Order: sequence, then C-alpha cells, then structure tokens
Amino acid sequence: MFGITHFGFFLAAVFLLNVTPGPDTAYIVGRSVAQGRAAGLMSALGISAGCCVHSLACAFGLTALLAASATAFTVIKFVGAMYLIYLGVRLVFAKPAADAPEHAGAQRTAVAPKSMRQLFLQGFWTNVLNPKVVLFFVSFFPQFVSTGSDHKALAFLVLGVVFVLMSTAWNSFVAWVAGSVTRRFSGKPAIRKWLDRVVGSAFVGLGVKLATASR
Repeated sequence: MFGITHFGFFLAAVFLLNVTPGPDTAYIVGRSVAQGRAAGLMSALGISAGCCVHSLACAFGLTALLAASATAFTVIKFVGAMYLIYLGVRLVFAKPAADAPEHAGAQRTAVAPKSMRQLFLQGFWTNVLNPKVVLFFVSFFPQFVSTGSDHKALAFLVLGVVFVLMSTAWNSFVAWVAGSVTRRFSGKPAIRKWLDRVVGSAFVGLGVKLATASR
C-alpha cells in the first residue's frame, strides 16, 4: 500500500519506541509535574506538531539533506540545547504562582490561554530543534518504504501520520498520569517550588547532553 512495506513491524517498532523513555517523554513529564496535566498535554501536542514537520521534511527529502550537512547538524544541535537550557533556567528561578483556595477544585491548576500557546510552541521547538530527531526520521522511516515505489513521498507521509497519532496518544497518557503529581501538591507552594527546580535542572541537563552529543 503506497509503497509501504512491513507495516506491522512498523507499528510494533513505533509502540516500543514510544514506551521507551526518551527526551520527549522526559520533557512532557517535567512539564506535567511542574505545571499540571494541561501543561503536559499542550507540550505533547507541540511535540506532535514538531514530528509533523519532520515527517513532511522526510517525505520531500529535506531531512536527508540536513542530516548530511555537518554544519547544519551542529547549528541545530546547539540552538536546541540552548533553548532547553533557557527553559530550564526559567523554571529554576520562576516564582511560584499563588494557589487558589482548596474548594476551587481542578481549576486551581488551570493554565491561562496565553501560557497554553507558549507551552505548545515550546514543545514544538524542543522537538524541531533536536537533531537526534532528524537522524531518527532519516534512518528509521526509509526501512519501511519500498525502494522501487513510485509513491515514496506519500508513503513517508502515511507513516508520519501513523507515527504522530500513536505518539500523541502515548504522550497524552504520560502527561495525564504525571500531572496527577501536581494536583496532589497544588496547595503546597514549597513543594511546588522544589518540583520546579528539579524539573528545571533536568531540562538544563537535557540541554547539556544534547550540546555534547555526537552523531
């Protein structure tokens, strides 16, 4: 179908890749723990949007060109690393938001619409600016596209859609589960501040790891 081969193996591989903790999972868990389920879900959607960009780039050959350029790889690596470090530092030094009264229920962890947009874009850029994701798409997807197919671009797009849907479902589940931590500590500013610092430090660590990573 559309030049796609071994589709069953593709589904199994994507499932295993999703349930294996990685940078995206760590980012979503961090956001969910620090700011709640809504923040985690918006971060997950932003990451999914980033995967859509990578899928389109892969379908039209841009990802392969980018992966082949050492300069482009290095630039994206350091920009992505600095962005993660920036987000981490902001969390570490952020002032804890004042908590609403207990009777406010689930609304006390609500995120403002503007913040929701920011969280979406932050998740988007952390994914788009990760060169490891570029290398993943250029090395993983071609294994499931027939070399003799006349519809390679369409095959990449179909695989990309399936990958994004499966990833979004899993990441949303992760955000929902991790967000329960914030709901438990929403009335305890000292613990929330401690969680922010831990999560922020984790983001900084991810940024440093990305900056020092090689191909």
